[in-house]
Amino acid sequence: MCDAVKTKWYNNFWFHIGIIVFSIVADQLTKLWALARFTNETGAPNHEYINVVGEFIRFGLVFNKGAAFSSRPQDLLPFLPPVVFFILISVVAAVVLFIFYRSIDKRDYLSRIGVVMILGGAVGNFIDRMRLQMVVDFIDCDLPDFIMTRFPTFNVADSFVTVGVAFVVLSPLLLKKLHKQIKEEKEAKAAKTEKAVGD
Repeated sequence: MCDAVKTKWYNNFWFHIGIIVFSIVADQLTKLWALARFTNETGAPNHEYINVVGEFIRFGLVFNKGAAFSSRPQDLLPFLPPVVFFILISVVAAVVLFIFYRSIDKRDYLSRIGVVMILGGAVGNFIDRMRLQMVVDFIDCDLPDFIMTRFPTFNVADSFVTVGVAFVVLSPLLLKKLHKQIKEEKEAKAAKTEKAVGD
């Protein structure tokens, strides 16, 4: 059963590498388009918008010099230049994600795909910070006014990260039997190890 799952195309290591490459390429190409379409002669945003689905979804350029939702975690370490701060954070995050990916049971394909989507999106935004010292955002969505006027502008990399996190969080619910089996196997293995040490 385990071997059959491992051979599925969506659980193949090279397919996961493909997801990372695709997310980076799609992110960077769409950002290049946004820069070409929504900047003026000086390179500043021209404040124009293109309606995609009425005003519910529209495209318009915003530069984000912080992190997610324009937060500024770099202010926590003001003695570090922002570029250095984001390099350190990105390297640490990539290492943690890689270790997490390696720790996931190979049968849990949903979590593994989620992690590589997060990694691909993180690399896409990291490239922006290294190249422009800010992140290019251009997807603008409306929300019911009782929540907020409009959702913070985002990009394709952010979308990959968000969907990836959702996959990781929802995996225990969508693959409930598998996660139960994995947990039981771990508990049995731990009990066997404990018994062997006791003997």
